[in-house]
Amino acid sequence: MLTMTDYAESLVTSSLASLHRANPHLVVCHPDPAYVVRAPADGAPKVALVSGGGSGHEPLHTGFVGTGMLDAAVPGAIFASPTASQIRAAIRAAHRGRGALLIVKNYTGDVLNFSIAAELAAADGIETRTVLVDDDLATGERAGQDPHHPGRRGTAAVIAVEKICGAAAEAGAGLDELADLGRRVVGSARTMALALAACTHPSQLRPAFELGDDEIEFGVGIHGERGVEVRRRTAVPDLVASLAEPITEALGLAEGDAVIAIVNGLGGTYGLELSLVHDALAAYLDTRGIGIARTLVGDYVTALDMRGFSITLVRAAEEFVDLWDAPVRAPALTW
Repeated sequence: MLTMTDYAESLVTSSLASLHRANPHLVVCHPDPAYVVRAPADGAPKVALVSGGGSGHEPLHTGFVGTGMLDAAVPGAIFASPTASQIRAAIRAAHRGRGALLIVKNYTGDVLNFSIAAELAAADGIETRTVLVDDDLATGERAGQDPHHPGRRGTAAVIAVEKICGAAAEAGAGLDELADLGRRVVGSARTMALALAACTHPSQLRPAFELGDDEIEFGVGIHGERGVEVRRRTAVPDLVASLAEPITEALGLAEGDAVIAIVNGLGGTYGLELSLVHDALAAYLDTRGIGIARTLVGDYVTALDMRGFSITLVRAAEEFVDLWDAPVRAPALTW
């Protein structure tokens, strides 16, 4: 009989098998060590983009492997970092002669294991650069108060980094150029999230935290981490403003500016609700004279079954928008 832990592990294995069965023309899923790589193409030299992290956030990152985005993604166990040996294997499989850009969300395990993998890749003769994604405003204040705090968490801005750098890599950009581009995207992006109900890890019987019917968790993390405070549930425009206001302040957005807006579901919020959030965000920005150059609305960086959403704004530099518009063909993102 399967234990709950066995069940959680089997979910990851089955998800990779399913991804390949549904998209055999786009991806190849390697089971041991586990990683996902692009289906064989022409093999022309290019910088390889490699990312990864714990499972439970699907379609991140495995759903973004494909033309115009990632060359490989490395899934760990649910809410756990992949190992350095997994990451090394993915780098070797994705390498196409021009080095590898590692896109890493700012979590201790991910940072450590990607750093070790970069050292191992160097021993394999593969040059790497790392872009650290740390867009979550909710953890920024604590990072400033505590010198031992790991800093802002990495959340949905990773989508923008992977898409924009993926397009530039497809166009022939070099490793250092891509690293600089990715860091500029991160510096131009901030995210805030809230939850109406916590996620439940498949190996557990209870949700990560409890909320009353009229409560929200403000500043929640994507692994079920509690936020900065519990607040009263209010109307959607007010909830959206509570997230968007600190983001616009942090980015110094003013009348006449424009953004790429990502309204992201955390797993348990349905499409009609996300459309309502997007409409409220557009109205909020419009009253401040801030335009939306491009929008992405849907489930992209989830937290299992968490009922909630995040808002990410990226300053819409002309270069970013052009690369955002470039073609992409991945299981979870295509245009």
